[in-house]
Amino acid sequence: MAAPLNRRDLLLRSLAAAIAAAGAGGFPAALYAAAAVTLDQFLVLSKALTEAADLDPDMGNKLLGGFLATGHGDGLARLVAGEAEPELANTIVAAWYSGVSDSGQGLAVAGFDQALLWQAMSFTKPFADCGGETGYWSEPPQG
Repeated sequence: MAAPLNRRDLLLRSLAAAIAAAGAGGFPAALYAAAAVTLDQFLVLSKALTEAADLDPDMGNKLLGGFLATGHGDGLARLVAGEAEPELANTIVAAWYSGVSDSGQGLAVAGFDQALLWQAMSFTKPFADCGGETGYWSEPPQG
C-alpha cells in the first residue's frame, strides 16, 4: 500500500508539474522558421528601442515567439527595415520592461528577473533576490 501524500510532497509534485508544463509549452519551431525576423534581428531592434545594452536572449526568444504567434511578424519586419510602427514599437518596449507579453493564448511571463523594470527602479530588486549580508538594509547605502 502506498503511503499517503503529505502537504509538502503534494506541493513539490505540483511545482514540478508546473515547471514541466511551462518548459513544454514553447512555441513550435515552424513559427520561427517561417518568420521574416530572426532572434538576432529582434534583439538588435529591441536594444535600439529600449536603449538597453544587455538583453536576455532567452527572454527575447519568448517575446519574439509571442509577437510571431499573435501575427506581428510583418510589423516586426517593417520595424527591422526602419519603417515606422509606433504602436508595435511601444508594445515591444512594454514587453521588455514588464517581462509579460501576449503568447497567442493570453498573457504569459517571458522573464521576471530579466525584465528591464528592475534596472530602471534601482531602489528595489526582484523578490527573493538577496541584496547583501543579513541586515544590509539597516545601514544607509554607500554613495
